[in-house]
Amino acid sequence: MRHRILGGTGISVSEYALGAMMFGAMGNTDHDDSVRIIHRALDAGINFIDTADIYSRGESEEIVGKALKGRRDDVVLATKAHGSMGDDPNHSGNSRRWLVRELEASLRRLGTDHVDLYQIHRPDPTTDVDETLAALTDLVRAGKVRAVGSSTFPAEQIVEAQWVSEKRGHVRFRTEQPPYSILARGVEAAVLPTAQKYGMGVLSWGPLSAGWLSGRYTSAADLTRGDGGRAKLEGQKFDPSVPGNARKLEAVSALAEVAAEAGLTLPHLAVGFVLAHPAITSVIIGPRTAEHLDSLLDGAGTVLGDDVLDRIDEIVPPGVDLNRADSYYTPPALQEPALRRGGARPTGVGRRA
Repeated sequence: MRHRILGGTGISVSEYALGAMMFGAMGNTDHDDSVRIIHRALDAGINFIDTADIYSRGESEEIVGKALKGRRDDVVLATKAHGSMGDDPNHSGNSRRWLVRELEASLRRLGTDHVDLYQIHRPDPTTDVDETLAALTDLVRAGKVRAVGSSTFPAEQIVEAQWVSEKRGHVRFRTEQPPYSILARGVEAAVLPTAQKYGMGVLSWGPLSAGWLSGRYTSAADLTRGDGGRAKLEGQKFDPSVPGNARKLEAVSALAEVAAEAGLTLPHLAVGFVLAHPAITSVIIGPRTAEHLDSLLDGAGTVLGDDVLDRIDEIVPPGVDLNRADSYYTPPALQEPALRRGGARPTGVGRRA
């Protein structure tokens, strides 16, 4: 397993990071089996584990904590905060009040006195980034966090955070964690170049695009089959009637041919593509079973030649998300009508010229 330096921190991390989202109620509910999978990954040379408080409402962190007993010093441990951890509206977000409290809860669940990387899981339009960075600075100075990062931030908010850190003397985001795959290349336009400009490490997630590049989905029927069909469960990202998803099915078919001609499986092609980008430090793989892990580890060290990358570019052009929903971030101004209409007003009431 090759290693790269994480965003100028001096911390060396494996090219593959083990994502723990599928450990717990969201995926593998067998704690002992999940622990064995984590140990299997560590034994294979992975030294970077990424989890989050919201994954199975803390259960993932608890499982990771069990697995790291006696091995904590050999692992670069990352977790995240932002998502809702209960019905109380203050049990989420990027406020000082919540981050200080939730880090303590994460440390208890993980069974450690510090995390190596503490990430803000999503932007919070209700909290000044100055407050967020000030709180993170205090957590670093307290020795509970070694470095901080962002996750799924748009380029303009990455820049704003860097400027606020410089102006106010706060610690700065050393990493960004964006979704990135052959089918979702939007981050190539601004997010990845911005991260490079500021010397940030990038640990990308979703290299298999939620299973689209696993080889599992080859027709519209595969998306809807059974009561647990992905189209029924996840709507816009898997509904075959959505034009972007029809384009994804066409792309997957073409990519499978490219992989076969290169002597690779489709997942190995997908992960190799992500690691080929010079901005990427580590790619997060999120297996649910030992078999999933082993199949991905078999592709470690895959290097795609320019001829293969050129063919991928022909199928999915650089900087393009085939389905916009796969960006996993919609600016608030596009979600809230009042933010683009000069203020809310009663329906049916107009303005005089």
